[in-house]
Amino acid sequence: MTRDEILAEFRAADALLEGHFILSSGLRSSRYLQCARVLMDPARGSRLAEALAARIPADLRARISAVVSPAMGGVIAGHEMARALGVEAMFVERPGGTFELRRGFRLQPGQKVLMMEDVVTTGLSSREAIAAIEQAGGQVIAMASLVDRSGGKAAFEIPFFSLLQLDVPAYAPDALPPELAAIPAIKPGSRAAA
Repeated sequence: MTRDEILAEFRAADALLEGHFILSSGLRSSRYLQCARVLMDPARGSRLAEALAARIPADLRARISAVVSPAMGGVIAGHEMARALGVEAMFVERPGGTFELRRGFRLQPGQKVLMMEDVVTTGLSSREAIAAIEQAGGQVIAMASLVDRSGGKAAFEIPFFSLLQLDVPAYAPDALPPELAAIPAIKPGSRAAA
């Protein structure tokens, strides 16, 4: 899929929002990608995951035996990526504030895992999810996200693949440009702001 085709999928789902948004990191932004909306249509989710899976080199894809994603935002993206790769899908969640594998999900010691996100902004949640996967015995050999909005700032020690890269500035709440400060902020995501 080309960048224009990917953006068309987000626009068709009303998933590319404009306004004043509080991100999971606590930073603020004038644009927000609501991946839950783009994944509402299973056919669209499947197309996006297949396009992303195709960006992962074949030798690396062949080593992946499970996809684990962070709840809530990554669950559907992870499931669709697991379907595209033909492997099992699991997720980590934060019942007590720290990610952990629950619900009877188990990883074999050293099992090769792709950690799948919907959107990466700072990479903090991704690193926390990777730590939880490794604590559960998995070996994260790559990570992927539908959208990388970090502007290249989210760095990982493993290969990172994204379907769409957006360079959208994010601001500290006390350093907003005047045009953003004039708009009431909303928190559309699933995690409380930091």
